[in-house]
Amino acid sequence: MIYLVAIFIPPLALIIEGKIFQAVINAVFWILGIVFVILGGFILWAITIIHAVIVVHGARSDARTQKIVDAINTNKEN
Repeated sequence: MIYLVAIFIPPLALIIEGKIFQAVINAVFWILGIVFVILGGFILWAITIIHAVIVVHGARSDARTQKIVDAINTNKEN
C-alpha cells in the first residue's frame, strides 16, 4: 500500500515513513515536475517517484533489521 502512495504522491509516502526533510525536498521537485510537465518535467516527476520508493524500501528494511537485532539481544539476556 505504501508503495502505491509513493508512486502517486511521493511526498506523502515519505511523511508517512517519518522522513520529513526528505519529504519537503521531494515535494519541491515533485511540484516542479508537475508544473513543468510540458517542458520535460516528467523527468523530475519520475525522479521523485524513484526517490520515494527507494527511501520507503530502505526505511522498511531498517525496521526489519532492527526487529532482528532486538530479538537477538533479547535472547542473549535470557
